[in-house]
Parts: sequence; C-alpha cells; structure tokens
Amino acid sequence: RTRIMNMQFFDEDHAPQPRDQVKIEEVELVVYPDRFRVYVHLRVTPFMERPNLLLAARSQAGKVVSELSIVETMHADMEFTMHLRGLTEPAGTYTFSADLFYETRNPPQDHYEQTFVVPEDQA
Repeated sequence: RTRIMNMQFFDEDHAPQPRDQVKIEEVELVVYPDRFRVYVHLRVTPFMERPNLLLAARSQAGKVVSELSIVETMHADMEFTMHLRGLTEPAGTYTFSADLFYETRNPPQDHYEQTFVVPEDQA
C-alpha cells in the first residue's frame, strides 16, 4: 500500500500570492537619535512574482529628502535605513510614502503614506 504525504511548505496565511493580491501590509518608521536617519521596516504580502518598491520621504514643503528604489525584491519582510539629505537641521514633519508596483508605477498597485516627526535636537 502506497502512502502519500502532503507536505506544506507555507503556513496558509503566508502562502505566496499572485501579483494582483500583493499589497503593502505593514510599515514601521523609527527616527534614529542622530535625527538624519530613519529606520524603515516594511512588510508586503508574500508573493509569487517579485515586486518593485519606491520609498520616499518628503519635507513639509514637498521636497524629496530621501528616496530608495527596490527592484524585484526577493523578500516580503524588509528593513532599510533612509538618510535625510540636503538639510542643515532635520527637525520637522515629513511624509513617508511607499509605492508597490510591477511594470509601471502609474498608477502603483499599492500606495502607503504616513507622516513622521523628527524632533528638535535635545543637546
């Protein structure tokens, strides 16, 4: 008698999804003590086809102060450090945005936006 084993490599909640089901699931932002860097933890739906991401931080005036392009990521759970550039004093409110896309970013498949605050220097 032949016994067939059913092996499951993914938890059903974490099974790779087709591209039309892939979304930005979680974003965590933490400003480093130096105030010129931001830790970004980003998680997307597990995927069958590797998506692209464009991350950006904009000042209150709308100026891009940090941008990061991820081409065909291999990972659904990612961590980055974004550097706030072109600033003599970083204190203020910023808008972080993330676009997830495949062939084109216009429009992106998923878009996420969150504001974050860089505090005044406490020194």
